[in-house]
Amino acid sequence: MAVVRRLSCVVRDVTDHGDRVYSVELEPSTAVPRFTPGQFLHLALDPYEPDGFWPESRVFSIASSPQNRGQLAITYAVKGVFTTRMERELAVGGRTWVKLPYGEFVVDPARDAVLFAGGTGITAFTAFLLSLRPERSTRVLLFYGARTADLFVYGPLAEARAREVPALTCHLVCEATHGRLNVAAAWPAIERLDDPVFYLSGPPLMLAALTTQLGARGVHEASIRTDAWE
Repeated sequence: MAVVRRLSCVVRDVTDHGDRVYSVELEPSTAVPRFTPGQFLHLALDPYEPDGFWPESRVFSIASSPQNRGQLAITYAVKGVFTTRMERELAVGGRTWVKLPYGEFVVDPARDAVLFAGGTGITAFTAFLLSLRPERSTRVLLFYGARTADLFVYGPLAEARAREVPALTCHLVCEATHGRLNVAAAWPAIERLDDPVFYLSGPPLMLAALTTQLGARGVHEASIRTDAWE
């Protein structure tokens, strides 16, 4: 089990994707501890003193590769008080604190996998996509949904990885033109897999809807894993 570490970080870049969605690149004071793709970090905006209590924080999937131990990346949408503070306070050259790694939302390499990602929920899978090797034998289907085409923040990454890894197939589902992610539309591709595990990451309403739809198709709850976030 990985040892959790607390790191001071400098904000190196903030990208505004529109519609109050942002990506943040952080440079930690020391090497990022080893983590598994799919794990997350806690981010705090207030200063942390090693002999004091950890300040208020929120969890975010680690979007960067475990191989890049000099950088951390997250993507978030402004949804409440804390992320509104992030929008206002996180600026290039500023400082923040993180602690990591946490979580067990890890894709099983031995089985076929279906990934459903809604909006910034894709960040639960980006480190996994970056870790894929061309020789992978078990198949991976990614269904990545966003409200508009401009909000496919990691669409280029997903499509590039699909070109490099024959076992990976990527479907970008734009809600504005094709409606929301749903199992019925994805099922013809899913049927070709061998007893896959389903990984769902996104807003609670999306997770509930997809879980119900999978159950109606006879998918056992043990084969459905969710990464719930607000």
